[in-house]
Amino acid sequence: MSWTTPLRPLFRAGEGILDRVLCLLGAVAFCQLPEFIQQYLQRLGGHLDEARRQLAQFEAVAAQSQLTLPQFIERTAANTDTAVARLGGVMQNTSDRVTELSAAESALRNASLWEKPFVFFSHLDPSIASATLDVYKPAVPTTVEGLVYAAAGMITILCVYHGCIRYPITAALQKRAARRAPTPTP
Repeated sequence: MSWTTPLRPLFRAGEGILDRVLCLLGAVAFCQLPEFIQQYLQRLGGHLDEARRQLAQFEAVAAQSQLTLPQFIERTAANTDTAVARLGGVMQNTSDRVTELSAAESALRNASLWEKPFVFFSHLDPSIASATLDVYKPAVPTTVEGLVYAAAGMITILCVYHGCIRYPITAALQKRAARRAPTPTP
């Protein structure tokens, strides 16, 4: 009888508690992605609203000059005064920014539960993501999406634990015990 024999029930109980703790940690960790995406989407919407407001001001000035915005941008960019010509670039960048942000917001809002992480990373604006991370408040979303991510987190963390930690340790201990066991003599 080994000195660990009386401790085995305690080890089993500890392992059950460890499984539960890992499930909880995996669920909470994984459900942060939909929460981060939601907070990112709010910030993205704010950037889009501001870019649209600036673009509307440029469009209003163009309309007052009886020009379309592209005509106004073209004339401004062709101006001989370099300061005014640079303003043409600013207007074009604002127009392009509205297009990019609109596409990103629309794609994220219309993405299915399974597509959302891929859409999020394909349309990620690093400056908006960094600003979101600076003020990010962890939360546990109470949506179907949050539940799916929580379940995925539980499954993933348990698979990693059992496949990469528990199984190799158990196999090593069994090999060690088999080597120490007395060999039967005929």
